[in-house]
Amino acid sequence: MNLLSLLSLSAISAIAWAETHVFDWNITWVTANPDGMQPRPVIGINNEWPLPLLNFTKGDRIIANVRNQLGNESTSVHFHGFFQNGTNEMDGPPGVTQCNIPPNETMLDQSGTYWYHSHTKGQYPDGWRQALVIHDEEDPYIGKYYEERVITLSDWYHDEMPGLLKEFINVANPTGAEPVPKSALMNDTQNLTVPVEPGKTYLFRVVNIGAFASQYFWIEDHDMQIVEVDGVWTEPATASMIYIASAQRYSVLVTMKNETNANYAMVGSMDTDLFDTLPSDLNYNSTGWLVYDSSVEKPAAKSVSEFDFYDDFELVPYDGLERYGDADITVTLDLTMDNLGDGANYAFFNGISYVAPKVPILYSTLTTGSAATDAAIYGTDTNAFVLNKGDIVDIVLNNDDTGKHPFHLHGHNFQVIWRSGDYEGHFNPDNVTFSSVPVRRDTLIAKPMGNFVVRFKADNPGTSKLC
Repeated sequence: MNLLSLLSLSAISAIAWAETHVFDWNITWVTANPDGMQPRPVIGINNEWPLPLLNFTKGDRIIANVRNQLGNESTSVHFHGFFQNGTNEMDGPPGVTQCNIPPNETMLDQSGTYWYHSHTKGQYPDGWRQALVIHDEEDPYIGKYYEERVITLSDWYHDEMPGLLKEFINVANPTGAEPVPKSALMNDTQNLTVPVEPGKTYLFRVVNIGAFASQYFWIEDHDMQIVEVDGVWTEPATASMIYIASAQRYSVLVTMKNETNANYAMVGSMDTDLFDTLPSDLNYNSTGWLVYDSSVEKPAAKSVSEFDFYDDFELVPYDGLERYGDADITVTLDLTMDNLGDGANYAFFNGISYVAPKVPILYSTLTTGSAATDAAIYGTDTNAFVLNKGDIVDIVLNNDDTGKHPFHLHGHNFQVIWRSGDYEGHFNPDNVTFSSVPVRRDTLIAKPMGNFVVRFKADNPGTSKLC
């Protein structure tokens, strides 16, 4: 047995009274039919699916004993959004920060809303994902809500990922059209009901654990107060609708009506602009209900004329952290989609499409001594950048594609100091004003043919990943 994770979620001073949670997870194949349309194999834990919602308190110690019983696939575990500062080897990306968990071998494996999932190719859309919540009695909104509810949104495919990935990256798909999901799910089901009490305020933690589709989310006839994104508390911001890309998280306060004569639809609607085709039989919405009275009908969701959602760039972090000082290093990434010599479509940063080196990045980092700070040793197709601890780093991303793309940085929350609108081209520093108190998060949408600038402090040593 090897230790995969002793995930400490607190300062050392808190460990003495923190609770220790020990999980024995057998990663297995299970059959499920969450949309009622087609049973299929999914990846479960201990022969059960959906996976367990993890709910802890800041300062708790988490020990996950993970046994891979998939039979024919390696696997891994990534706790998305956790910095893993000092435990970088537990971050999840195989060959980058740690080794894969091969079949039949065992590895023992901050506050806010997160999720956990496999970081091995294609596995989390096959079911290996779920929400994870860390509570902190010092969170600024404690006492301002009655109870909390966790809502996951996801797209769902009937075919398994290995086959879909082969069809996706294929000479027969030269435009790189992504597979279109078969359904949308809410809490890994459809027709979700959420009992509520009149006049009470609830905290809804909304997580997009999907593979591809961003989703619009709204609750009919109820306003939402955004108070958290990606584990960062924000000043309250009123929204009637939010837009959640894959891997993003929002917490919203919602106050219930005082009467109980009606129930109200909650809707997750997949962003169909992302789909190259829109099958006529696709229901791209998932609908749940706030249930005030179970004896009253649950009405069909109303049509919306436009998706008028809150712009997350306008959010202000609750702690008021101002923009970091000028960058010590600027990394510019031009994102393109193009064909390689085999005729298949790939994504590129600066003309490079990532290819895992024959010697895994993790091995090179650990075995090359002083040469580990030379980006060249990690291969020509890895886009490696070496940073000094304490550097202030700007990442400028120019999206040369007409699609929207979520961008995630492991190990850090970045400040979103600038984001353009759609079709505004490459970043031009002469035409922008950086946000003075920028929103912080770990996953951000790159707008079609647009650009953004994020800034972070390189204070988490080790090998990390941006994707």
